[in-house]
Amino acid sequence: MELPLITNIQKYAIHDGKGIRTTVFFKGCPLACRWCHNPETQAYGKELIFYEERCTGCGECVKECRNEAVTAADGKVYTDRGLCAGCGACVDGCIRNARQLCGRSYSVGELMEELLKDRAFYETSGGGVTLSGGEPLAQDMDYLEKLMGTLCRRGISLNVDTCGAVAFERLERVMPYTDRFLFDLKLLDEDKHKEYTGRDNKLILENLKLLSGKGARIWIRIPVIGGVNDEEEELERMAGFLSEKVRAEQINLIPYHNTGSGKYVHLDREYKGGMFYTPPKERMQELQRLMERKNIAPVFIGG
Repeated sequence: MELPLITNIQKYAIHDGKGIRTTVFFKGCPLACRWCHNPETQAYGKELIFYEERCTGCGECVKECRNEAVTAADGKVYTDRGLCAGCGACVDGCIRNARQLCGRSYSVGELMEELLKDRAFYETSGGGVTLSGGEPLAQDMDYLEKLMGTLCRRGISLNVDTCGAVAFERLERVMPYTDRFLFDLKLLDEDKHKEYTGRDNKLILENLKLLSGKGARIWIRIPVIGGVNDEEEELERMAGFLSEKVRAEQINLIPYHNTGSGKYVHLDREYKGGMFYTPPKERMQELQRLMERKNIAPVFIGG
């Protein structure tokens, strides 16, 4: 069984379902949303995170690198990401903590040990565990099923936060263990969806309909991105689709934020969301009322 990589285990999460939760962020996603605030979860393999402001140019990382991916010039060090194998040797050699390796594997037993530390919070708040990412359902399914089955046997509530861009068989396989799906709906326009996420939305929309038809509990999460999908026409289309095709427990309109944009430079990537903006509070309230008029489900801002 291949162990998936995990980038973070976030304690005391209160926006990923009911109650106090622990959210597990898996590494690897079939989409590449331009506004993604967790870019370190997009690629499936281990990645180097480099904090240039901490680096003194001592050159110890150059000595440690086994693949000649790290070089030094003019008092600075440079990493060829194409040559980097993600082995972590340069990280071990960095005395300034300027280099970190993103992505750690856990056995199911190791991960359960970590998750059970917060069991008292789950029980007193009605919370539990949320699997997120990245895309949790793009991981090794045998691993996921073993993890989810163990959580269920322990009586721990389990949510799955998904972009829906996976084979439906994966969604169907985890349904017996999942209390609630947090399903992202980004755009109805197929061309715009492909432009901003790297893939069209045919599979995503079909999966959402099928999942609803199977009787799954679903919270729809719509990231509202200023300049992308904050127009009334787009939200009207989403509302129409949901009212006709999906039975949702609730809808969350989540205002865009750029708090993750600073992560891109540490991954040597360009943040392509510079033109996006956070819709004003008044605009969010207008869109909330628009969605509510369709009487689909309770609509909330945030979460």
